Amino acid sequence: MQIRDMMVPIGDGIELEVRRIQHAEPKGPVLVFLHESLGSIALWRKFPEKLAKATGCDALIYNRQGYGHSSDEELPRPYDYLETAGEQWLPRLLDKLEIRDVVLIGHSDGGSIALVTAGTMGGRVKALATMAAHIYADHLTLAGIEEMAVRYRETDIRDRLARYHGNRTDDLFNAWQTVWRDKGFQAAMDFSRWLAAIECPAIIIQGENDEYGVPEQVTDIVAGIGPKARGVLLEDAGHSPHLEKQDQVVELLYDFLRSESVLKNCN
Repeated sequence: MQIRDMMVPIGDGIELEVRRIQHAEPKGPVLVFLHESLGSIALWRKFPEKLAKATGCDALIYNRQGYGHSSDEELPRPYDYLETAGEQWLPRLLDKLEIRDVVLIGHSDGGSIALVTAGTMGGRVKALATMAAHIYADHLTLAGIEEMAVRYRETDIRDRLARYHGNRTDDLFNAWQTVWRDKGFQAAMDFSRWLAAIECPAIIIQGENDEYGVPEQVTDIVAGIGPKARGVLLEDAGHSPHLEKQDQVVELLYDFLRSESVLKNCN
């Protein structure tokens, strides 16, 4: 596999930081990884490489606006920032890179964005996998954000995040916690039209011990998508099952993609 990092202009003066993992002969659609609310390309660790190797598919990992070396985002975040990221910016990035068929793999905020993109791009999305996605702010989400705000002030979390986001770290953290604690934002969250529009097979994963989401997030997403979606609650896993149970999640996603005939030349 060849791994390349680059900056990709997507119009309106915006550049996104991108990592591409490519095979000489890819065996399926491009795996597109969408990071969490405080995440980045690097914070996926080795998960994208392992899944790309297991499936034989190329992979695209990118930093959204305001993250890593990507262009700044406009602050404060509007209530529809998740929808805009999924409906406009990701499709624009894929078009710029001339990537047609994709499998979307999103974690937390990235999972929510992946739901929107899957409902927007129709048949170009061949499969969808989310981990700890949310379609509303439940009591665990809000309690987890409150706790993280305390830890940000009192521990070294800020310093650790700064390794990936530099001098925009405070702005990024405040943008995330401020919008999620806003009752107007909470009331405005409505993913129903995108869930109903999803055409592809979907696997909706959450750790049983996820400190940022109730299990009903899984069942409600699956219900919104319909019979082509399946839910999985992973034992002994929290908010980041792809890191906590990495090999298990790689195997789970490989089996899912193979069972849905997304991969080529797999027995």
